[in-house]
Amino acid sequence: MNSVERSSYAVRRATGLTEAEMQGLALVLIDCVEGGASVSFMHPLSLPKALAFWRGIARDIERGARALLVAEDATGVIGTVQIVLDQPENQPHRADISKMLVHRRARRRGVGEALMRAAEDEAQRSGKSLLVLDTASGDAERIYARLGWTLAGVVPDYALWPSGGLCPTSFYYRKLD
Repeated sequence: MNSVERSSYAVRRATGLTEAEMQGLALVLIDCVEGGASVSFMHPLSLPKALAFWRGIARDIERGARALLVAEDATGVIGTVQIVLDQPENQPHRADISKMLVHRRARRRGVGEALMRAAEDEAQRSGKSLLVLDTASGDAERIYARLGWTLAGVVPDYALWPSGGLCPTSFYYRKLD
């Protein structure tokens, strides 16, 4: 379990998930959906549905298909990001960044940027040289731009906001050194 200490929180790679960790991750996911994040779920997101999602992620971690990074402070889980390592046969060099989530109470503390830096490092350790992601968040887009990600394009009406209504999605990529 690799860990990077920050001023008031730590980022680590989860090698397995306990029920308590899944509960913390589920609460972050629910908070992000309640806050309007377009992250594949509609509002209201129930705790059982959020827990079922994280149980599936736990299975992917166990089989090496994903890496999960978790940010925690004294209160518990405050953020997370996933690296989807399992890619098609003709794309072994690539990984997808998925579900970069930061609880609203922990925003503006550098958590998202720390998670993304850790994700890039973890992807490189896993032999990946190209990362891709999509987002519907202006706040996240500012982080990606600061970190040197390249906007590939914007697709209008790509997904729904959690409370309904179509939203555009921006696609980014980053070549790793």
